[in-house]
Amino acid sequence: MRWASAVSDDPSLDRAAADVGARLRAQLRGATPDLALVFVGMHHAAAYDRVPERLATACAPTVLVGCSAGGVIGGGREVEQRPGLSVTAAVLPGVEVAAFHLGSAQLPALADDGAAWERLLAVPAAAQPQFILLPEPFSFDAERLLAGLDRWYPTSQKIGGVASGAREAGRNALFLHNEVHRTGLVGVALSGNVEVDTVVAQGCRPIGVPMFVTRAQGNLLWELDGRPAVEVLRELYARLPRADQDLARHSLFLGIVMSDTQEEYRHGDFLIRNLMGMDPERGILAVGALLRENSVVQFHLRDAATSAADIEQLLTAYAARPGATRAAGALLFSCLGRGIHLYGRADHDTDVFRDHLGEVPLGGFFCNGEIGPVHGATFLHGYTSAFGLFRPRRA
Repeated sequence: MRWASAVSDDPSLDRAAADVGARLRAQLRGATPDLALVFVGMHHAAAYDRVPERLATACAPTVLVGCSAGGVIGGGREVEQRPGLSVTAAVLPGVEVAAFHLGSAQLPALADDGAAWERLLAVPAAAQPQFILLPEPFSFDAERLLAGLDRWYPTSQKIGGVASGAREAGRNALFLHNEVHRTGLVGVALSGNVEVDTVVAQGCRPIGVPMFVTRAQGNLLWELDGRPAVEVLRELYARLPRADQDLARHSLFLGIVMSDTQEEYRHGDFLIRNLMGMDPERGILAVGALLRENSVVQFHLRDAATSAADIEQLLTAYAARPGATRAAGALLFSCLGRGIHLYGRADHDTDVFRDHLGEVPLGGFFCNGEIGPVHGATFLHGYTSAFGLFRPRRA
């Protein structure tokens, strides 16, 4: 297994594609890639329809899949607020690559049996495929797909990001082979001699203490530990230091414990979800998730320092794992709100990755939402950096 990644910020798509292609051929020593993942910045929007043709000429991949991007990541660099073309390519002996384009109307009902999902994706669950998923935000129900994949492909990893760059329907692009789609989802299923490890950095720290949800309806949080949720939040806010009070005005979230059997809650045990609003008169908080009574939650804050510490801790832990040194390539799906917007400089997350994993080829893009697992279930996240690290299943 051999991976390569390259990026160009040339404003000409033709020159960028030629530049990236030359670098990939050198890294792959002339081998034809079985898979190329292509991410194209919005500065090239007028040329999206020419992307497959230019990349076919530049690196001739067997399977090409990708999407438009608000910023791109390639060659271990983050390219934001300027033209960007990123291609990450892989030679994958012993791996079957099945690519697909889906529309929301094609998705089976969750109550359907697994055979319907296997027919849709043309890959059996027994093959334990690893999924890379790139949905378009205005036209595809990504959360419904993830629920189905988790149910019928429970041993498969799912990683990816929501296409970005456009602010209205029909303006994003999805690339598959020689075609350009404006709606739906494109993706690949990798089966055979491949494993995908995931690292999902949600970038938050807890405040206050864990509490039980004692009354909830849908995404409405009525009571925490038997008291109105807004009242609990107000008391917590009053106890916070001034800096955290300032942060809570725009970067306050709710963490939901994902395991019902835990008695202690540590870093990474929470699924972070947005607080969407409050009703002070009734004491209700609206949360960006469906809530269950008797589940455990805790308020969280996010800032640059917390996000930096989070990704440092997670990559330190991953690098210490036995299989980490066998990673041949990696993808990073990072939120548009991270990068320069969060850290004040480019290349923060890619630099931390290199510090811990060395010169593993790393590509990806800045997304409208990031796909990755938390405690064995796959979610669509925000403000997250989700890494997928690829290595041979057999040494």
